[in-house]
This record gives sequence, structure tokens and C-alpha cells, in this order.
Amino acid sequence: MLLKIAGGLLLLLSGTSLGAAAVFFLKGELKKSINRALEGFAAGVMVAASVWSLIIPAIEGGEALGRLAFLPAALGLWLGFAFLMLIERLAARVKKSGTATSKNRMMIFAVTLHNIPEGMAVGVAYAALKTGNRGVTEAAALTLALGIAIQNIPEGAIISMPLRAEGKSRARAFFTGVLSGAVEPIAGGLTVILAGLIAPLMPLFLSFAAGAMLYVVIEELIPECEVCSNCTQEQYFLH
Repeated sequence: MLLKIAGGLLLLLSGTSLGAAAVFFLKGELKKSINRALEGFAAGVMVAASVWSLIIPAIEGGEALGRLAFLPAALGLWLGFAFLMLIERLAARVKKSGTATSKNRMMIFAVTLHNIPEGMAVGVAYAALKTGNRGVTEAAALTLALGIAIQNIPEGAIISMPLRAEGKSRARAFFTGVLSGAVEPIAGGLTVILAGLIAPLMPLFLSFAAGAMLYVVIEELIPECEVCSNCTQEQYFLH
């Protein structure tokens, strides 16, 4: 079980690493068509995983409440939305100047910060699996990790590519991109370690993770695929 959990969490980092590796074979940013295809696919996987792997198990976990079985799921869902919204607001408050260096630092901060709840979401799925929650399967947890890993690919690229353009070495730009995603498996691992403590509140945590994932889809992935098709990736994250 531990190897499967470790594999799922490291899958998150592999997506960021793959995107950051673009600095070795691309001169410019990822093509918009490729980026939009990745974002759209990731959005579909994450919505499906959020519903089947998180929300439904959360509702089933609240069956003891009878007609109010939906309450923990509904509460956690909105808390997840609110938490991600707060994270985005904190990232937006970082001061921006006209220099490329400061903008790149803002980018690194914003991406790293919002990677934390994404890692926690996967950690919650594996924590539920570890504690024997019948509503969550190994395939479901892996699917959720895969969806997040896919949407991490362009995020890794938007960290490494601007740093390379700024004059940093390819190796340094790559490792900075990788480090921005390292918080995901760390946050996920800590969540799994605390699985025993959060077991009584698992329905709330499952739906919280679902709310966080759906916020990412609605606020970032769908706009990236449609509304901001004419924006660069850097411009999108700095909106």
C-alpha cells in the first residue's frame, strides 16, 4: 500500500517535471493548441474524479445522518471552494513591478502556493483508501492524481521557460520548475500520515478536496481553454 501511495504522489511531481523539461527542447513556450488540449483533458479527468472519487464517497460516508447525509459533503465542497479562493487572493496580493525578474518570482510563488491544496486533495483520496473507505478505490485515487499531473505539465513549463529567457541556465530553470511542484507530494504525504486523525471527518475532507479540484477546473482550466486563448500563460496567471 505504501508503494502505491508513494507512486500516486510522485505522479504529481512527474507532471511538473515533464513540463519543466520543456526548457531543454523548446525555444519558446508551449504551443497554445497543445496547452489547451492538455488543460481540457485534465479538466475532464478532474471533474470525473471529483464526483466519483470524492463527492459520492463523502455522501456515502455521511449515511449515519439519514436525510442529512449530504450535509458534510455540501459543507466540505464550499469550504474547498473558499480555501482555493483565499489562496488565489493571497497570490494576487504579491506586489508586481515592471521587471521580468519580479514577474517570474510572482509566477513561481503563485504556482507553488496553489499546488499545496492540489497535493492535499490527492492525499485525502489515498488517506481514505488507507483507512478502508469503501467508496474510494485505488483506481479512483490514481485517476485523480493523473488528472492533476496532466494539468501540472504546462505549469512546469511556465516556470522554467521564462527563467531560461531571463538568462538562467537550462539546469537551474528546470530544477526551479520541479521544485515548484515538490510541495504537492509533500502536502499529500502529510495528509496521508494524518489519516488516522482525520478518519472521523473523512466525508468532510473528501468533499473539501472535491471543492478544491472543481475550483481549479472552473477558475483556471476552463478559462485557459476558452476565454484566455489569446493570452500567454504568464499573462493568465498574473490576471
